[in-house]
Amino acid sequence: MIMMTINWKGVMPAVTTKFTNDDTLDMEMFKVNIDAQLEAGVHGIILGGTLGEASTLTDDEKRILVRETVNIVAGKVPVIINIAEQTTKAAIEVAQKAKEDGASGLMMLPPMRYKADDRETVTYFRAVANSTELPIMIYNNPVDYGIEVTLDMFDELLNDCPNIKAVKESTRDISNITRMKNRFGDRLAILSGVDTLALESLMLGADGWVAGLVDAFPAETVAIYTLAKEGKFAEALEIYRWFLPVLELDINSKLVQNIKLAEVATGIGTENVRAPRLPLIGEERQRVLAIINTALETRPVLPEYKKINTMV
Repeated sequence: MIMMTINWKGVMPAVTTKFTNDDTLDMEMFKVNIDAQLEAGVHGIILGGTLGEASTLTDDEKRILVRETVNIVAGKVPVIINIAEQTTKAAIEVAQKAKEDGASGLMMLPPMRYKADDRETVTYFRAVANSTELPIMIYNNPVDYGIEVTLDMFDELLNDCPNIKAVKESTRDISNITRMKNRFGDRLAILSGVDTLALESLMLGADGWVAGLVDAFPAETVAIYTLAKEGKFAEALEIYRWFLPVLELDINSKLVQNIKLAEVATGIGTENVRAPRLPLIGEERQRVLAIINTALETRPVLPEYKKINTMV
C-alpha cells in the first residue's frame, strides 16, 4: 500500500458511503464516484465523516472502505479517515487500524456524546496524536458537535503535537480564518468545512476546502478552488453564484439524503441511505429536486481549470 505525504491544500471531498438495496457496501458505485472525483482533479479523499454516515458503519465496513479507497486512488491522492469516537482508547485504536489499512492521514472530531471541557478535549487530541505518526486535521465544528477548539487550545496542541497539521474550519465565523492566520501563520493549514462559506474562506487565505456537494459536482468545485487560488475571483464567483442554491443543501439536517439525490442526478451515486435515515419523499423531495434540476439546466461551461497548477 502507498502512504502519501499530505499537502494540506486543495479540494478534499467528504465522500458519501454507497449502499446496495440490501444495505451492504456498494463498492461498484463507490468506485464510480471516486473515479469522477479523481477525473475532476480533487486533492484528497476523506472517508467516514457525517456525509459518509460513519455513525452507522461497522468497524469492519470502515476498514473495507479505507482499503478499497487506497486501492482505487492508487497513489494519485491521499486517503484520510475521520475519527469520531466516544473514548480515547477507541480513537487510538482507529488511528492504528487506519495506518495498517493504508490511510495517509486522519481527520479528528472531539469526543462524541460527552461534552468535554477544554482540558479534556486537548488531552484527548494530544493522546491520539502522540499514538500515531499519521498527520492529523482537527475538525472544528462547534455548531453541530457542541465543542469548540479555541485558538488557545490549538496553541497547546501545535506546540505538543507536530503531526497536527490542519484544521477543518467549520465554526461559521469567517473572521476565524484571519485570527488563525495571524496567530499560527503557515504552521496550521486551514481548510474550509462549510460549503456556503468556501469561496469567502479561500479569498481570506484558506488553504483548501473539505467539500460536500463536490460529491455530485466535482468539476465545478475544483474549478472554483483553482480559479480562486489563481486570483481569478470574478470567474470563480460566477460559478459560485450558480452553485450556491445547491451548496445550501449541505447546511441541513438531511444533508446526506440531499447530496445523495444530487449524486443520482449527475449519474455518480444512488439514493440508498442506512436507517434510521430514509430517502426523501413528498414535498421535501420535490423541493430538493427542483434546486438540483435548476442547477443542471443552467450548469456553467467551465474554463480549462486543470491547466492551472495551484499546488506549488
